[in-house]
Amino acid sequence: MSITRYRLLLLAAAFLFSTGGVAIKACSLTSWQIACFRSGIAAVCVAVLLPEARRILSPRILPLGITYAATLVFFVLANKLTTGAQAIFLQSTAPVYLLLLAPLVLRERIRPSEFVMVGLVVAGAVLLLFGGQHAAATAPDPARGNWLGLLSGVAWALTLTGFRWLAKRGKNADSPAAVVVAGNIIAFAVCLPMALPVASSRPMNLAVILYLGVFQIGLSYIAVTKSVLHVPAVEAAALLMLEPVLNPIWTWLLYAERLSVATLIGGAMIVCATFGSTFYQARQRLVTA
Repeated sequence: MSITRYRLLLLAAAFLFSTGGVAIKACSLTSWQIACFRSGIAAVCVAVLLPEARRILSPRILPLGITYAATLVFFVLANKLTTGAQAIFLQSTAPVYLLLLAPLVLRERIRPSEFVMVGLVVAGAVLLLFGGQHAAATAPDPARGNWLGLLSGVAWALTLTGFRWLAKRGKNADSPAAVVVAGNIIAFAVCLPMALPVASSRPMNLAVILYLGVFQIGLSYIAVTKSVLHVPAVEAAALLMLEPVLNPIWTWLLYAERLSVATLIGGAMIVCATFGSTFYQARQRLVTA
């Protein structure tokens, strides 16, 4: 398979990821039920299709599985309480925490230029958190949902740091796919007590849960796992930035979610700063190569 096809796989994964917010809002089940059943289906899907994902008993997998499970659960809870745009933009603050963790965990030096990205992302997050987003039918408690979205970003940064730490182990590294399976199993187990009993099981809800588990998480992570081995990391990160761009568009088109000026500016600052930093790193690598 050519590198172009792997790039297309990453774009397809970003597209599937971006539908998470609108699909969660389309399901009338509770947040705990969606998080629980989505993760249960995703764990089975990835484990069946990727044999290496079944090796989840490594002591290095469990802590990463916990942080990834937190990412999954916080994101669902956030999407049920605030707008899809707010949830994904706040999760996209993860690169800031990743940069702060890198010197401590990965022994990686922070470049001076990256402090510009940190400042812009922090400013964007402040606008999102305190920009006065009003409650609406699809965003009944935006204040609480925004903080949960931010926690999702923190958990995702911890997970990404763990992925990079595993990669540094070389051939003896555990598979990131195993982290995906472990995290989804943990999310399923943690949410199950709050998910039962299920009062109603309309066909629409079942269809949405199956879509979220099989496509939005399962197949998208398989596509990422297959592609990142062939596409440079910086380029892969840039292609996956399609997710926070498309996510608000879907919720606007299907649910007419109105975004405040602060949300639009804050989200644009986060996406542009992250993409700009990724593009700058790629150019620097070409210059120093």
